[in-house]
Amino acid sequence: MASGFTHSLKDSLTRTRNVVFSRVASLLGASEVTPSTWEEIEELLIQADVGVETTIYLVERLRKRAGDEAILRRQAMATALREELRALLPNPPPLNLGHPLDVILIVGVNGSGKTTSIAKLAHRYQREGRRLLLAAADTFRAGATDQLVIWAERIGVGVITGPEGGDPGAVVFDALQAAQARGKDLLIADTAGRLHTQYNLMAELRKVRKVTAKSLPGAPHETLLVLDATTGQNALSQAKHFMEAVEITGVILAKLDSTARGGMVFAIARELGLPVRFVGTGETLNDLVPFDADTFLDGLLSDQN
Repeated sequence: MASGFTHSLKDSLTRTRNVVFSRVASLLGASEVTPSTWEEIEELLIQADVGVETTIYLVERLRKRAGDEAILRRQAMATALREELRALLPNPPPLNLGHPLDVILIVGVNGSGKTTSIAKLAHRYQREGRRLLLAAADTFRAGATDQLVIWAERIGVGVITGPEGGDPGAVVFDALQAAQARGKDLLIADTAGRLHTQYNLMAELRKVRKVTAKSLPGAPHETLLVLDATTGQNALSQAKHFMEAVEITGVILAKLDSTARGGMVFAIARELGLPVRFVGTGETLNDLVPFDADTFLDGLLSDQN
């Protein structure tokens, strides 16, 4: 990862590090770690939205290591903490891209940062030389298409649109046809910001995926779920519902710089079994970086290294 991206990811973790993980490190480095110390660590990790299940697992692992290895020195405990956190973040397989026409379907609820994340992703791939097209298949929310069109104009990429309230599957179908006719090699499709409690909208999302697969066998090659890092456990609940509707292949974690809940990355990995693919680190088009577990941990634990 380039140094600029590394600093961007680390900087986005400032709140999570200062509010939670620097205090966890201090507690583990205390001269005497008591039962109440472990309880306080649990509370801090849950505060960071590591998740109750993942927090209990992590603290049990640390307590076991502290006993089995007779860890007393601060640096040894810091190393143990990093190792256990790293074990929760396995290296994901590469993105399933590299086809004559790659298709990425973007899903998520309204307000999660979905449209902005699409713009950032498109900007990133455009800089890498991809010939891309956008599909404005969020036809239900008033102004959603206009918002995506404005971003597309800023970036300088084309976008296929449909009528407000129209069939999103038809928009994706038209976009696939247009991408092939224009010699594009990447299509990024927006979808309605569906409330996961609305069955009809989730059914519509399944339909969009079926239309995509029928129009281009093997597509969509990636279906990325945008989650708002500031919503913590609510975002995890949303993710579970989306996973029931469509096959999610990864997560874009938006607004990481605006929260102290960066610990939810561990819950996403362990409780959902999903890799975090990209992280939103700010408000500009350049503020979307590939997730890297080691860089992420450096950002969380830098004060103790």
